[in-house]
Amino acid sequence: MSIEGVLQIVSAFFYVLGGMTVFMIGMDILGSNLEKAAGSKMRTLIGKATKNKFVGIATGTAITAIIQSSSATTVMVVGFVNIGMMTLIQATSIIMGANIGTTMTAFLSALSMGGAELEVSAVFAFIAFIGLMMTLFAREEKTKRIGFILAGLGMIFVGLYTMSFSVTGLTEGDGEVPTAIRGMFAAIGYGKTTLSWEILVLFLLGLVLTGIMQSSSAITAIVITLASSNLISLHMALFIVLGTNIGTCFTAVLSSIGTNVNARRAACIHLMFNIIGCVIFAVPTIVWGGDIARLLESWLPGNVTWQIALFHLFFNVTNTIILMWFIPQLVKLSQLLIRNKKAEESHAADSGELLDKRLLKTPAIAVGQARKGIVKMGQLAFANYKLAVQMLLDGNVDKKSEFAENERHIDELNKYITQFLVKLSSEDISGIDETKVSSFYHVTSDIERVGDYAENIVEYAEEMMKAKATFSDHAVAEIREMDGYIDELYKNVEMTFANHNLSYTQNIDAAENAVDEMCAKMKEAHLRRTNEGRCSPEAGSIYLQLAVNMERIGDHLNNIANSVKTYVEPNS
Repeated sequence: MSIEGVLQIVSAFFYVLGGMTVFMIGMDILGSNLEKAAGSKMRTLIGKATKNKFVGIATGTAITAIIQSSSATTVMVVGFVNIGMMTLIQATSIIMGANIGTTMTAFLSALSMGGAELEVSAVFAFIAFIGLMMTLFAREEKTKRIGFILAGLGMIFVGLYTMSFSVTGLTEGDGEVPTAIRGMFAAIGYGKTTLSWEILVLFLLGLVLTGIMQSSSAITAIVITLASSNLISLHMALFIVLGTNIGTCFTAVLSSIGTNVNARRAACIHLMFNIIGCVIFAVPTIVWGGDIARLLESWLPGNVTWQIALFHLFFNVTNTIILMWFIPQLVKLSQLLIRNKKAEESHAADSGELLDKRLLKTPAIAVGQARKGIVKMGQLAFANYKLAVQMLLDGNVDKKSEFAENERHIDELNKYITQFLVKLSSEDISGIDETKVSSFYHVTSDIERVGDYAENIVEYAEEMMKAKATFSDHAVAEIREMDGYIDELYKNVEMTFANHNLSYTQNIDAAENAVDEMCAKMKEAHLRRTNEGRCSPEAGSIYLQLAVNMERIGDHLNNIANSVKTYVEPNS
């Protein structure tokens, strides 16, 4: 081949790579902005997925259609299983739905390479420009988000058109380059009515390339590009598409490394689901591949791109319809293949696994899970406060080991939540989520201070025991009354923060005022008993410090409730 021919091929190859880059960036922009726009709805979808397998499949389909990546959906599901947010049964149905949702990209590819590909791609190129203008000049975040969605959608079509145009330029005509390229593809089966060893080559090609690219959508788009340029036949394309369905599992398998046993089982189920589906389809495709190709041709004559997209959809829908009835068996098989290890699940949701980094791929859900982690931290801190008061009033520290274990978990959660929030802050999150994350830093600090005051109370209990001092009946009654007000305050603050609901504000204000008034009452009572000589110096000093510490705990709880006001409207 001449130098000019080689340079022509190299140039076209570079254009294909560039088109694929634009395509994948467009998918990322479209998916991430759709996910942010539908963040709260996505959380609702995940919640509904717990109902039954049909809802789970529909949820997986919808989420994947939104974020344009079955791999991302599966990785997210692995993260949910890892933190105990989802069972294996629920995860399996969503994984099945994700395989259906990913076929959307194939239809977008077919649309861009249909009979009037220039016109369609030109329209979407203009849509991308409109989206760009919206992102540059719009002031409202919602309008900018719509602009990014339009720009991402347009970039997908521009990338697909670039790939198609580059490949078509190499195959049209009877010149040196088109002849050589057609001859090369003919060597691996184009134009044959039957395939032999080429089946394995094509299948592995789809599997390996998808594993490397970590995107079955990108490889399917390339397959459609080659088919639209008559470089590969429909029969050949079918085997590559089957290979991509197994290659797409590679991302989830990698993501499951270092997770708990159930998360690894979720990745295993994804792999088994696709392998079984390929086995089911491989035999008829090998034996009757030519007949299948002719059947698709009869349905969509002369349009190989839509034929591939239809086969991709048919494969995933049929596979799901068959295997959805065997979800319990798939779960049991994964349990046989991946067994429990001793003590592996002992502290599954204490710290690291509560906020799985895989959730960062879906920031809207990651924010909600961060809130749950903070609620867990708050529960531990308040439990320690209650233990501390109990030890003080009982006059013993028998539960100090339990207190120390809770404190260790609080420290672990505080460290991991802070690290998680730092990573979450670096993601492209919505304005409201950014405000939430910012407030979460202050909330964790307030919770940590509650834990510190609880430690102070334990020290007071130890000092009382060492000095053999006791509180009077009146003092004990006042401490219990103060503790009751703090209980009421904590209950309402937890409901406010956990449910971002300001309807408890009135109760919180009343409880906070009661805590402040009770602190003043305790100080006055302390002075009166001291003047009357009814209070020992040791007990009096500790009583006064206790009153101040309990009042400050109330202040920090009130701070947590006030943080919700920064991102929730009073009447919402």
